[in-house]
This record gives sequence, structure tokens and C-alpha cells, in this order.
Amino acid sequence: MTETFQLFIDGEYCDPATGEWFDTINPYTGKVWARIPRGGQDDVNRAVDAARTAMTEGPWATMTASNRGKIMRKLGDLVAQNADRLAALEVRDNGKLLAEMAGQLNYHPEWWYYYGGLADKIEGTVVPIDKPDLFTFTTHEPVGVVAALTAWNSPLLFIAWKCAPALAAGCSVVIKPSEFTSASTLAFMELTKQAGFPDGVWNVVTGFGPEVGAQLVEHPDVAKITFTGSDTTGRKIYESAARGLKKVSLELGGKSPNIVFADADLDAAVAGAVSGIFAATGQTCIAGSRLLVQNSVKEAFTEKLLAIARDAKLGDPMLPDTHIGPVTTQPQFEKILSYIDIAKAEGARCVFGGNRAQGTDMEGGMFVEPTIFTDVTNDMRIAQEEVFGPVLSIIGFEDEAEAVSLGNDVIYGLAAGVWTKDIARAMRMSKALKAGIVWVNTYRVISYMMPFGGVKQSGIGRESGIRAIEEFLETKAVWISTSDAPPSNPFIQR
Repeated sequence: MTETFQLFIDGEYCDPATGEWFDTINPYTGKVWARIPRGGQDDVNRAVDAARTAMTEGPWATMTASNRGKIMRKLGDLVAQNADRLAALEVRDNGKLLAEMAGQLNYHPEWWYYYGGLADKIEGTVVPIDKPDLFTFTTHEPVGVVAALTAWNSPLLFIAWKCAPALAAGCSVVIKPSEFTSASTLAFMELTKQAGFPDGVWNVVTGFGPEVGAQLVEHPDVAKITFTGSDTTGRKIYESAARGLKKVSLELGGKSPNIVFADADLDAAVAGAVSGIFAATGQTCIAGSRLLVQNSVKEAFTEKLLAIARDAKLGDPMLPDTHIGPVTTQPQFEKILSYIDIAKAEGARCVFGGNRAQGTDMEGGMFVEPTIFTDVTNDMRIAQEEVFGPVLSIIGFEDEAEAVSLGNDVIYGLAAGVWTKDIARAMRMSKALKAGIVWVNTYRVISYMMPFGGVKQSGIGRESGIRAIEEFLETKAVWISTSDAPPSNPFIQR
């Protein structure tokens, strides 16, 4: 049975002003399973107006930070109670493994607990000013209405990353999820109502980029945009936001090097390489898609990697023994296959996979074989451009200097991995690699306590960690005269 969802505006579910819906596909079955409201300009205006009113006139505007934190922590409890249901909904919507989505949803509450606890710890400073008869201090205030534009690979995790610090700061939010995976975000709004958030604090307008996303970015009452997605779309958002001098946070693409030295624990490194590229079907911005292996162990390492890849099971993402699920969207599926063809044409040698996967458990879905290329040079497109799929390029290197050079020779700078038993080398590599995240002897680990974000064309700003809340605050300077006498010359600045 096909489910029909509604927009969420000003604390209520409602039909879109357009009166239109569009179909969403289960990536595993290839069949329509839900109808998503097709929002437009009128819906954006209503949502932004509700969010602005919540910040200026409603209970949210006068609520103490401590009470905001209590509501946020209650939301965390509700997510924990509904984690299994939400995870299953995400699997149906984006095709990722239930094991991964369940892990994300069970960890998701930690963001609400963490930032709920941080809400009443945003402190200003009394400044020992260098001028006489003046008392000065700073306060931190919410930046305003936040537009949160989330990607299709982990919708609810991105809501936690973006909205938890925004709400802790006192902002209200309007969310535009990907048109490919909107269902879980709309379902999540039910929990925000149960938690006790005032009307207008949360709003969701679903639809397509030009009809909803662009309207949100350009809306004069939106003060801040936080976006996760491709660098191409991120540039357009940045340009549009600049015209309104809006604040932005952009978490964009990656082409992360996963670097294995000869002295590493090779079995652990192989497991890290597999996790880095084949987990989540490679549909993650932190995918370790460039595997740099020291030449002296490259052949042995590749054989170990192939042995694990041969045992990978593709199929139903709801089953616990499935290793690789379908690609989430048709455009992405076609893009991955096109990059495999490009790599072959450029002279990379495909030693595993390289085709659309077919089988009895994959008849309706969009599956790509886990694919491994060797004889890759770092100037090939397969090594420079983000594929966002289960496609791995193996590149050899001689020494530490070459590893750094190859690792940094890309326009992106989101993440990097280093595998070595030499702690001094680990420290040198962590410093030398141009990336916002460096993992040593592990890969794809995240925490609500640690900042997440990149350098170069991987984005602007950071999510998670204690300083992420600063992305949603403005600092105000307050000057109070304590003098009883008027200034001797009012025409001269003090």
C-alpha cells in the first residue's frame, strides 16, 4: 500500500499549497511506496513566517535556555524509543543497510542530550575594558531562522547534526530534505510535537530544489543556511546566500585518501579499507575511495582485500547478513556506472566487479558490484572526482613524502585515513594531510563530541562538537556608562 505524507508547518501536518504530490521509490524493490508533498513558494513562505514568529512572538522566544534543553532531551528519549521504526523507514526510503541505519538511529539521541545540556551554558563575557567609567559585556543570541537542507544518504542523522545546535542556540528551523528521501523527516516531526516544542520551531517543506530549496536560500527572513550535499549544489547555494549576506555552513564532497604503510596491521587496514568504501554502498562523503598502499605491500594487501570483497553479499538491506545494499537513486546509479566506464577507458585495471549487479535478491533494485581498480594514477578522473559509490582506486606510493603529496593532490579535503604502527609517523601525517578529519588505525568513526567538516572544496564550517553551536549564534557587545558626568566634548569619540 502506498503511504501519503504531508508537509509540517507551524506545528501541524498539512497539504501542500500546490495540491501536488510525487512518488518516492524503494531502492531495493524499485517500486513506489510513498507519495511526498510537492511544496512550492507559498509553502516556503508559510514555513518561514511560522519560524520567524516562533522566534519573535511565541513561547520559544521567551523560553529559558534550561527549558529549551529539557525539551531537547525529551526528544532524545523519544527517538530512542522509536529508533527501530525510524530505521526501518529510512531503509525503505534510501536502501541502506538496516544494520547501519539502526546504528545511526540508536546513536542519534546523543546529539539531543549533548546540545540539550549545552543550551544553558552559552555564556557571555565581562570585558575589563581599557576605558574609564564603562561597564562592558558580551552576550550571544540566536542568528535567526535556519534553513537546513539535508542529503539523501542519512536524512535523520543530518537533522541531528544541523538542528540540535541550532535549537540549543535558540533558533527555529525550516528543513528541506532531499526529494529522494523525505519520508523519515516528515515522520520525525511527530516526535517533535510529542516532545513539546512550540508551534513554528520545526517546519518541513518537501519538494524539488528550484521550487523549495532555492526559495528557502533566497528568502529574506532566513538568516542561516546549513547544507549537506554535492559541491556543485553547494557553490550555487553559497553564491545565492552571498547576495543576501547570509551565514552558511556547507558539508560537501570528498575524495578521501586511505593510506596504508608497510608497518601497519594489514588485516586491520584491510577491514578499514572495506568499511571505508563498501559500507553504505560507498554513498558517503567520507568514503575512502582512494586507497594509497605502500608499494612493498601493495600486492599482498590487494589480495587480502579481494578475498573479503569476493565474500560480500548483495541483496535485501533489511536482512542482517547483507553486506551491500542498492544505490539510493537512479541518477546516482547511472553516475556510478558511467565512472566505471571512464576508469576503464583511462587505463585503470578493473580487478574486481565493474558491472551492474544482478541476482535473485536484486531483481527490482539498483545494485552495483563492489568494484576495485588497480594501475590507477592520481591524475585519472576516477582518482580526482567523487563517484559516491562502491568503487575503489588503489594507488601505490614509495615513501611518506609521496603519500602526503598524493593524499593532498585533490580539490577536496574532508577526511583521510592513516594505517601505521609508528606513532611519530601518525602524528606527522595527521599534521601534513589537508583534511578536516584524520583517522589513524580506524576509519568512519563519528561522535557528537567531535567536529565534522572539511577544508578546500569539501565545505565551510563544522558540525558536531562543542563549537558547532557558534555557527548559530551572533555576538552582541554591550557598553554601559557608569559616569555621573557628561562627556567634556560630545563631538570627540571616547
